[in-house]
Amino acid sequence: MPQVVRSRIGAQHGPSPVPPLPDRFRSLADREAVDVLHRAARVLVASLPALTDRLVEALYAQEPGYRAAIESDRAEVWQEVHHSLRHNVGSLIQPREFRESAHRTSRWIGEIRAEQGVPLDAVLHAFRMGGAMVWQDLVDETARRDPDDVRLLVHVAADVWNFVDEHCGVVADAYRQAERRLSWRRENRQRLMVAALLDGTARIADLAEAAAMLGLPEQGRYAVLAVATVHRGGAGPAVASGVGPAVAGGAGPAGAPGAGPAVVSGGGSAASGAGSAQHGPGSAVRPPVALPAAGPDAPVLWHPGSDAEFAILPLAGPPGELSEIAATLDVPAGTRAGIGSAVEGLAALGDARRLAETALRACPASGGTVLLDEHLPDALVVSSPALAGALADRVLGPLDRLDPADRDVIVETLTAWLEADGSAQRAGARLYCHRNTVLNRLRRFEQLTGRCLTRPRDAVEVSLALAARRLLGA
Repeated sequence: MPQVVRSRIGAQHGPSPVPPLPDRFRSLADREAVDVLHRAARVLVASLPALTDRLVEALYAQEPGYRAAIESDRAEVWQEVHHSLRHNVGSLIQPREFRESAHRTSRWIGEIRAEQGVPLDAVLHAFRMGGAMVWQDLVDETARRDPDDVRLLVHVAADVWNFVDEHCGVVADAYRQAERRLSWRRENRQRLMVAALLDGTARIADLAEAAAMLGLPEQGRYAVLAVATVHRGGAGPAVASGVGPAVAGGAGPAGAPGAGPAVVSGGGSAASGAGSAQHGPGSAVRPPVALPAAGPDAPVLWHPGSDAEFAILPLAGPPGELSEIAATLDVPAGTRAGIGSAVEGLAALGDARRLAETALRACPASGGTVLLDEHLPDALVVSSPALAGALADRVLGPLDRLDPADRDVIVETLTAWLEADGSAQRAGARLYCHRNTVLNRLRRFEQLTGRCLTRPRDAVEVSLALAARRLLGA
């Protein structure tokens, strides 16, 4: 009777729960699974060449990122795959002995493929394809020897795939480190090349390489833009903040990662940043001024100097292109910008930089933009400060004997009259005084200095002397 009751309870409430197996049984199952894994792995080691052939064929058929490498040097790819399989399958049998060498092999593959430009996704896919092929061969070999042992492989499946994931992580880390090193070398090489071009020290034999590296035509037309900020305390020019945290981490000192030339592609203003820097993975750069959009094949390259930032401007438009650039240049307050004359070819960029520096020196101390071609007299003045100072002293020196306020009124009137193309009427309107007042002040200047403003030579000297006072404080 009690047995019948127990039977009915079991029917009503279902079967009694099965107690968990003791740990010793689980451990025994794990040991048996490891033994099965080792037996199958030893067979794979003995047939590695055939396994390597199959994996290389699968990579060629299924992974486009490896196809070019296999077509270029199939033997090299085969050796790489064979080396990796030998260490990784060996790790399944003797993990302690093979672990470090397997890691070294995976790191080596990550570095090599990064240098060859094989996409990281393709490298990781190749590793996972190899892991899947090895696992399938382990299952097939176990089933061939004893189909009942296949169920034991379940106990080690997670370990096998964790091993594959671990090596994918090793490969990815090595790949990214190598990619950063390559990026830094490329950026540093670009920085040195741009510096040599702007200094005029680049060798003629290197110009073709420079053109290919920088994406610039060797025989194109160029101009250089120089930009500098003004110290807030008025102590002089400072380097514009063209390199800072923004195009691809923060920029470091010259020669450090992220310190290469900022490359701004066409289709947007230079202020939008490099990188988009092309040259510049790993560095973020914000150029100091916004430039009008360039063509997609004409990148604008920025380079930091000791006293200014320099931009190489490819030119492909009409003769008035530089005037248009100067007119549309977005220069922040307190920033000085100078655009040099156009030159022909990369070999002349050193001359273009010197012309841009001359234009920069001709900028007002308060800031602004100067196009050299439109300010050649001012450029003459700043190109020879000693002679310009001597001319200013000779022409304007007699005015220094006057009261400073009286002297400033005469200088202001002279300046307004010259800017009005010699019209006393327009100069008076600008100065809010009668034209006769302007004429009286001009006569007084002639009396004090012995100059005649209607004499062309004297007018030129007065104009240059005023420019020297304005630009050099002479």
